[in-house]
Amino acid sequence: MLTSTRRAFLAMASATVAAPAALHAQDAAAFPERPVRLIVPFPPGQAADIFGRLMADELSKRWPQRVVVENRSGGAGALGMEAGARAAPDGYTLTVGTSGTLGVNPSLMPNLPYDAERDFAAITNIFTLPLVLVAHPGAGLDSLRTVLDRAREKPGAVNYASAGPGTAQHMAMEMLAYRAGVRMTHVPYRGSGPAMADLIAGNVPLMMDSLASALPQIQAGRALAVATTGRSRPPQLPETQTVIEAGIENYEALGWSGLVAPAATPPAILRRINADAVAVLRDPAVVARMVQLGGFADPGTPEQFSAFISSEISKWRGVAREANVKLDG
Repeated sequence: MLTSTRRAFLAMASATVAAPAALHAQDAAAFPERPVRLIVPFPPGQAADIFGRLMADELSKRWPQRVVVENRSGGAGALGMEAGARAAPDGYTLTVGTSGTLGVNPSLMPNLPYDAERDFAAITNIFTLPLVLVAHPGAGLDSLRTVLDRAREKPGAVNYASAGPGTAQHMAMEMLAYRAGVRMTHVPYRGSGPAMADLIAGNVPLMMDSLASALPQIQAGRALAVATTGRSRPPQLPETQTVIEAGIENYEALGWSGLVAPAATPPAILRRINADAVAVLRDPAVVARMVQLGGFADPGTPEQFSAFISSEISKWRGVAREANVKLDG
């Protein structure tokens, strides 16, 4: 039988444990009470920025405070991701984690200033999209077969641009070159915008880019779509063959971006943000807008997004190993 002193002690201990949870629930109900910062670890114009801004605008309509986008690029996205990881874990700093920063970098950068799995709490993926290999219209590279034939004739002579070292675009090309048995030369840029500008100018003949950032240039005739990297042709480019259709079996490379927060962010805050973000991503008007922009909404639970990140790390670790890709950093 418990003594009155024992009962009092247990009641006090129970209240001590329950108090933080109750406070977090109250915080979540009132969230957000000030503007929320959304870090995009790349320059404007890339898919992460395009869809990150769309998400920021839509959440700003639902919340009493605005979501303000901050582009913090550099180090293959590492600088922005580090800033997001080190921010106060209160829900007021979110980060757009990408296929490159969360999926690829852990396998390529030995001195990465963040841990993709331990330093972040997953909220939800925002979108997935295929990548697209594009060529300058005057380069004479109108099909993937032509590209690979030229690379075989002159190993290393075919240059291709990407949004930067360690990005999904870079790794997708390394995987393609390895599985096709050819060698091409990577020309990294600090973002899709500068790379595409050089492709349009004819300074580089090829570029692997996200469908979202390349689509306007393809539609305007300034870039030629050579092949897409999904398992099926995207509705935005129904006439463009996939890499698989061109004869490279078991090939798929997707770009994606999702919302993450610092690891110690209270679960109640994460659930609140997830619920609102998922509602945005299930809005038919938003879904249609994403397709228009070249992507596909991909809402889910924090647990689903966390598992997806782990599977992407495993996938790209295998690609880095088989293609012997290494980066300093």
